[in-house]
Amino acid sequence: MTDTFPAFDLSPVPTPALDAVPPELFRGIYGMPMFVTVPTDDLAASADFWVRGLGFFDLFSIPGRLTHLRRWAFQDVLLMAAESAAEPPALTVSFSCVLSQIDEIAAAGEKLLPGSTTGPRHMPWNSVELEVVTPENTRVIMTAARPYDPDSPEAQFLRDIGIEAPAA
Repeated sequence: MTDTFPAFDLSPVPTPALDAVPPELFRGIYGMPMFVTVPTDDLAASADFWVRGLGFFDLFSIPGRLTHLRRWAFQDVLLMAAESAAEPPALTVSFSCVLSQIDEIAAAGEKLLPGSTTGPRHMPWNSVELEVVTPENTRVIMTAARPYDPDSPEAQFLRDIGIEAPAA
């Protein structure tokens, strides 16, 4: 593979054309390579705006906590119930990584900016997450999926909110 190549076959975005047709909404489950988290003090009103105004759909919700919205493949937004904080980050963005990178990233962040990391934390959606606040006050979540264990509390949580087990 070269450094630059036309990668429209990897993207849901159609090749630019005057008659380009948008792809259908994507309802499948995949490992999200990147997504944005938007804090809101009115989860229902925010979800309604994103759905009716911007063309997203509610992939799943955890009442009172979060709504996972999607449009095309790889266009994921998590609306999160706002947490009270004196100075909230300007933006939260999440990037996928693998489990073996979490501690390495935490150590590098702490070396560069002591006190900038929180975690890692095991999350109910079967991931391990590390929070890093950058010098410009961006909250970056590095998230690593954990191997699926059908007997784990995380697997039960996913079943409880209507997400089926991944194929073996």
